[in-house]
Amino acid sequence: MLVLHVLQGPDRGKKFRLPEHEPQLIGRSSEALPITDSTVSRRHAELTPDNGTWHLRDLDSANGTFVNGHAITGREQLSPGDQIKCGNTLLIFGMGPDEDDRRPSPIRLMDEETLDVTVHSTSDPNAESMVLASPDPLRGARDHLRVIYELTALTASTFNRDELLGAVMDLVFTEFRPDRGFVLLGDDPAAPLDAAVVRYRERPKTVDEGRIPVSRTIIQHALQQRTGVLSTNAMNDTRFEAGDSVRDYGIRSAICVPIVAGQRIFGVINIDSQMADFTFSEPQLQLLGAIGQHAGLALLSLEVVESRMQTERLAAMGQTVASLSHSIKNILQGLRGGADAVELALNKGDLDLAKEGWPILARNLDRILNLTLNMLVYSRPGTLDIELGDLNALVGEVRDLVMPQCDRKRVGLLLDLADDVPPIPIDVNGMHQALVNVVMNALEAVASRGGVITIATRYEPAEHRARISVSDNGPGIEPARHELVFEAFNSSKGQRGTGLGLPVTRKILAEHGGTVDLESVPGRGTTVTMTIPTDRRAIDAGETQLPRPRPVDRIDEDDF
Repeated sequence: MLVLHVLQGPDRGKKFRLPEHEPQLIGRSSEALPITDSTVSRRHAELTPDNGTWHLRDLDSANGTFVNGHAITGREQLSPGDQIKCGNTLLIFGMGPDEDDRRPSPIRLMDEETLDVTVHSTSDPNAESMVLASPDPLRGARDHLRVIYELTALTASTFNRDELLGAVMDLVFTEFRPDRGFVLLGDDPAAPLDAAVVRYRERPKTVDEGRIPVSRTIIQHALQQRTGVLSTNAMNDTRFEAGDSVRDYGIRSAICVPIVAGQRIFGVINIDSQMADFTFSEPQLQLLGAIGQHAGLALLSLEVVESRMQTERLAAMGQTVASLSHSIKNILQGLRGGADAVELALNKGDLDLAKEGWPILARNLDRILNLTLNMLVYSRPGTLDIELGDLNALVGEVRDLVMPQCDRKRVGLLLDLADDVPPIPIDVNGMHQALVNVVMNALEAVASRGGVITIATRYEPAEHRARISVSDNGPGIEPARHELVFEAFNSSKGQRGTGLGLPVTRKILAEHGGTVDLESVPGRGTTVTMTIPTDRRAIDAGETQLPRPRPVDRIDEDDF
């Protein structure tokens, strides 16, 4: 069975089996393969089987679909081993999991008696002088500084390891023009090394042709001695006498440098050229050594950032558990009080007393239900089930839901619904939850026997948007607290609040591509307005727009 194997992106490592006769959708919508990359459109591309072959077409996605580094504009036939790129996600179309797991590594470590190698020179990446030797020293120094400047800019602009190493290899290919290159990660040459990036100027025709032979001794030297190596292959092996095999397997010139940062070593960068009339130079060895150092510093920075993020996650988790535990404890106390009153009434056979205890029980059941729903919405990834929904009908459902509580508190609930609001694309359940949160906040804010809440809808066709506003005549909110009310677990209701209502509402509206605005003056009430876009074409295309790549004459994606 054929599979899609995710090589790069947020879902790296996932494998999707492709059924023989069913088309498959790549995207973030509920019916597509479950990809979480925000640069992938909801309906990005479609895979279609046709008499044993598979075809791919782009569905007018925001960032385009690429096969083996080239943007597709029509229906593209796929072959096993083809690389598919959607947004920041890179997938390989290939064999089933069992066969794929047995695929050999693209890097072939070879001993010196097998691969005849001559080491021309080595360089210490920690050496103080990195000035290039050149017929024009000033020009060489300028080129060196330009490369280091570009490298510094790209390493400072990404916090993803795969993206970082891929960008470094792109720069190396631009400056050194090698035939092949790879990044191996690991500090022990005796242990398996991870081929993090593999590049080819010309895509190999077969898997065997794509395997890159490299000297094990050179890798060991670069890792253990922390020095770069410039070498050539004399190609005396008798296996290379069969003409084309020389071109397919031989290495004319190669550079291998360590990726280091202080006392840390992360792996090596290796490039080679098979051109008979071309060899790398010592200045290029020095320059690649400097690139290895900068890459090492960037990887070390990523480790620090990830460690700090993990610490912050644990701290946030502790705060979340403490806040939720406090809210749940208060709700359980209310449930216990209501249950005790009902139990006492049942023991006495007093129905009137039971009627007094039941509202306490029902009110706290509603609170635990709302807390659970808000926790689910707040914690889950943004996945919407979009359909055409009637906003006025949605408001009517929310009114029916909260009306009993309004009656108990003697609060007026008014509707001001526009007649011209058409059905708009929304996640009906999500918008229902968002509106309930806002109305319940208003109900908590207004006074008993005199409070008034108004829910209004408006349609603005020129701006392609609709609005739902909830106004109350409560005490209002101080200007300094306008943003605080949207922070999770920040509640001014004391034991009655969880601090999740408005943060969840803002999250739901943001997933719709909309906004939540708050207007409030102390002593004059509050109005919360939810703005929903009615044209989802730009939103469904993708939440994150990527710059269009310029055409290239080589494959710039990982081969395996």
